Amino acid sequence: RGPWRQLRTWGQSLRRTNQQLVTMKFSMLAIAATALAGVHGFAPVANPSARVMAMQASTTAIQMSAAVDVDTKAALATAANEARGLAMDSIAAAHSGHMGLPLGAAEIGASLYGSQMSYNAADPTWINRDRFILSAGHGSMFLYSWLNLAGFDLPIDELKNFRQHHSMTPGHPEFPNSEHNTPGIESTTGPLGQGVANAVGIAASEKMAEGVYNTDDHKIFDHHVYALAGDGCFQEGVTAEAAAFAAHEKLDNLIILYDANEVTLDKMAEYTQSEDIIKRYDAYGWETYDIDGHDLDAVEATIAAAKASDNGKPKFIKCNTIIGKGMEETEGTNAAHGEAGVPYVDKAKVNIGLPEGEKWYVSEGTRDFFKGVQEKNQASYDEWQSTYKAWSEANPDLAKQLEDAVADNVMPAEDMIKEIADMNQEDAEATRVSGYKIIQEISKLVPQYVSGSADLHGSCRNYIDNGGNYGAGFDKTYAGKNLYFGIREHSMGSILNGFAYHGLFRASGSTFLVFADYLRPTVRVAGLAELGRVSYVFTHDSIGVGEDGPTHQPVETVSGLRAFPNVDVYRPADAEETVAAYVSSVTRKEGPTVLIFSRQNLEQNNALSAAERREGTLKGAYVAKKEEGDLDVIVIATGSEVQHALEATKDMPGARVVSMPCMEAYERQSDEYKESVLPSTCTKRIAMEAGITGLWYKYASKVVGVDRYGFSAPGDIVMKELGMTAENLKKEIESMA
Repeated sequence: RGPWRQLRTWGQSLRRTNQQLVTMKFSMLAIAATALAGVHGFAPVANPSARVMAMQASTTAIQMSAAVDVDTKAALATAANEARGLAMDSIAAAHSGHMGLPLGAAEIGASLYGSQMSYNAADPTWINRDRFILSAGHGSMFLYSWLNLAGFDLPIDELKNFRQHHSMTPGHPEFPNSEHNTPGIESTTGPLGQGVANAVGIAASEKMAEGVYNTDDHKIFDHHVYALAGDGCFQEGVTAEAAAFAAHEKLDNLIILYDANEVTLDKMAEYTQSEDIIKRYDAYGWETYDIDGHDLDAVEATIAAAKASDNGKPKFIKCNTIIGKGMEETEGTNAAHGEAGVPYVDKAKVNIGLPEGEKWYVSEGTRDFFKGVQEKNQASYDEWQSTYKAWSEANPDLAKQLEDAVADNVMPAEDMIKEIADMNQEDAEATRVSGYKIIQEISKLVPQYVSGSADLHGSCRNYIDNGGNYGAGFDKTYAGKNLYFGIREHSMGSILNGFAYHGLFRASGSTFLVFADYLRPTVRVAGLAELGRVSYVFTHDSIGVGEDGPTHQPVETVSGLRAFPNVDVYRPADAEETVAAYVSSVTRKEGPTVLIFSRQNLEQNNALSAAERREGTLKGAYVAKKEEGDLDVIVIATGSEVQHALEATKDMPGARVVSMPCMEAYERQSDEYKESVLPSTCTKRIAMEAGITGLWYKYASKVVGVDRYGFSAPGDIVMKELGMTAENLKKEIESMA
């Protein structure tokens, strides 16, 4: 294996050298020249050779300024190797983990945390801090090592407990939640590609913060967003969607670092990819760089140049690295990806200059160096605090709005439903149409609420009037409340999560319900990460879609969303229930909310007051029609089927109708309340929903549903043929013993 590995490593180095000679892309000296000159990155040049010639003209000045000063460079190099040691010891202790990235990308971490990023470890939630997202979340020991070295409240003992129960160092990074509260983690990552798209969302949110809160006199938001990603991230399609959005909306505060080690888990990367990723990102409209990821001078100068460039282009830095660097038995091979190097840890640590036999070694010099980094960052932080104080004094109303946004202060749901006037809707109306009316009121009551769509604002009806459109060009500004994601549902979900991670805005996004599976992975992460700032508006909710046919008629999707832990799924039955559903989505703190609305018109249950329906909806289920005699049967329904339940039982004095718009909210109620809605003494129960039946058997012994795909025909015909009518429900009730 040894000679073969050495040959492969040599071949990789040769290919990289040849590539750099042929393309002459962004040498360290040229990059440093850009940073020194203070220009806004590399402006587009039709002839790349002309750009290189222009760079060469300043070689003398460049050479005088390109290198990091000797002491700092030595300190960063030492810190990089000690970070490698921390990762090796922690993974060896756990006998589990991924060693390749922490060893291969150590110089990148040293530059970010030791030099380039603006942060305050003593105030890890400072709103103008730079954000770092480890998209390649399997390499989590990279992040934990650097957080410890940088002075965050992540003690060395927690590194020793890597991947152990109740530790602050779980297998993949987890955004602070009820399970983990590790400071410095900006995003829950692990599903590859999500972190890159989250970073796009965070960068978009930062641009929005600039547009909403910065003034001519005071700039309180101007931070950068970094993400480190690997081949797996860029093979996942979500990054392509997000990259196109980022370039189109000119998110030049975003810097993506590609750990280009030419290795994936099963094989060398060349086995499954042959694209020129630099050309791909050039084509998207990004500013691209191609460097040696182990050359500290190059890494430092490139990141500095990327930060200085505010030319409207996000930045893509291809950092050519050797996976598992420092462990000669595995470095440069796919064996380095995981924990295969554990048997060689002690030898590798000695080889990179760490003291033999010492575990989790950090030198006093490195600790002292990062104390100096903290002092430098503290000075910047203090300067910002002065700016913020002056800004808040000059803009008290805006300051109050920002304080509320940061703290996620919204009025309680029970109060908010009273602030929205009764809908007074007499005629049948689609809940998506009701939702359009309600979102206008929500936007007024929650100023930090924004909404977007995957090219379906007109159909999903979640456009905020007078909110402006978000982005660059056309009629858009960064202060706009309406985001246009294009036909990119997967990245829309990840970008929404990014908005939530950023911690200022509440964001929702819309598409047809049947396309929810395009962004399903992001809903799962939102539930896991407890992102209460995220909600989804999914319309065209059933076979009632009609003529578009089974490709657009969801039958399994609602239940599939309900299966997620910590995700509230609301399917309201009329306009007043829709008010409460929307209110719940913007007041819930513990996790995300899915709002599911109909395309077709639904009857209004005006037999109950608006207040009764709203209050009942917040509880997840309530009695929509009380029995007039002895209780004989309970009919449970949701969404468009509540109207059928009410109609089917109008001549049944012993029938109770329960509207259950949100199973999850109902399950959180007290036993006393649940018993009042579904008394255990009545076991004769039937449920109805225009979707698969499985979950309803928890509440009913019989279910009228749709356990098959639909067909193309007018919606009322599809509904009738598949039994979603009051007549069929009545027949099913009467057939029960």
